[in-house]
Amino acid sequence: MDFSHWEQSPRSSWRMAVLVGANTRTYKFALGAALLDAAAEGRSEILLRDLAVPYAMGLVRHLGQAPQVSQKGERGEKDFLSVAEREAAESLRLGSPTEELLAAAIDSMPRMVMRKFHNLRGEGAEVPHRFYEVTGHSREQVVRLSRELRDIAQSEQATSLRGELSARWSIVETSFAIGIGQSLIREGVVVDMTTLQITDRQRRRSVAGVTEAVIGFQRGLCLICTDPITLGIDSIAVDHVFPLSFRRLLPSGGKGTAPDLDAIWNLAPTHAGCNGQKSNRLPTEQEMFRLAERNEAIMQSPRPLRKTLELTLKHSGYKSTRPGEWHTFIRHVRDLL
Repeated sequence: MDFSHWEQSPRSSWRMAVLVGANTRTYKFALGAALLDAAAEGRSEILLRDLAVPYAMGLVRHLGQAPQVSQKGERGEKDFLSVAEREAAESLRLGSPTEELLAAAIDSMPRMVMRKFHNLRGEGAEVPHRFYEVTGHSREQVVRLSRELRDIAQSEQATSLRGELSARWSIVETSFAIGIGQSLIREGVVVDMTTLQITDRQRRRSVAGVTEAVIGFQRGLCLICTDPITLGIDSIAVDHVFPLSFRRLLPSGGKGTAPDLDAIWNLAPTHAGCNGQKSNRLPTEQEMFRLAERNEAIMQSPRPLRKTLELTLKHSGYKSTRPGEWHTFIRHVRDLL
C-alpha cells in the first residue's frame, strides 16, 4: 500500500528502510541481512567486529555475481568495495573475511551504512523506528539491537522479510550492471509468466521472483483476504487482478494503448486458496483500491520497478508522476470492461 497510509509498526519501518530510498551501493542490504541473523538469535547486542563478518562476507559473495555499486564515479584504493574486490578470493577461500577486509568493514560501517540505514528519500526523512545503536569506541564498538528488531527477526514473517531483502538486493545490483542497467533504466522490466520471474526486456535475464519483489509493497499481505502471506510456509499464487480472459474486451485504440494484463501493475501475490476462490471474476472495489495503493507504493521506490509502472501509465496516456494516478488508471481499466 502507499507508504503514507502504512501503519506505524516496526515491520513496516523495516520494509520502508529496505524498499525505499536511493541506492548507489548495496551496503544497506548486506547490513540488513546481518542484522536479521543476529537478532534472530535473540541477541540484544553484538560486537561491531562480529557483525562485520557476515556483512563483509555477504558483499564478497555478491561481488562475484554482479556490481555492488553504481558504475558512475571513481573509487579510490581505500574505498571499502575496492578492498572487498582485492580480498574477495582469499576471503572466500578462508570462509571468513581477511584481516584487511575485516578492518575495512569495521572502519567504514559506523561512518557510512550504519548512519544511513534508517534514512528515506528526502532531507531528514527517517523510518519511525530505529533498529540499533552503535556505542563505544574504536574496535570495541558494540551494536545494541532494539527490541523491535528482535521481534521482527523472530516473527512468522521473518522468512518473508529475508526474501524481500534478497529480491531487492538482486534488483538493485542488476540495475548497476553495465548494459543491463541502462536497459532497465530506459525500459523497465517484464515478467516471464512461465517462471514468474522478473527479467530485463533485452536479455531476458532473471532478476528476481515476482512474489519476493513486490510483496513487501503489499505489507506482506494477500491482496484478496488481506491476511499475512508467509513465504516458505503458505501456498502462494500470483493473481492477475484483472483476469486475462478480459483482455479481448480492452480496446486497442483511444487513450493510449491497451494495458498489458501480464505486467507487474496487474500481478499480486495472494494465498493460493484465495486465488482459487476468486477464479475468473473482476476485482472488487476493495481489491482495486489495494492494487492502486500497492502500485503507488512501488512508485515511491527506486528504479527499475518504478520505471516499469511509469511506462505502463505513459503508454496508456497518463502522467506518471502525479500522485493518485494509479487509482484513476485502475478505475479506467474497470470501466473499459
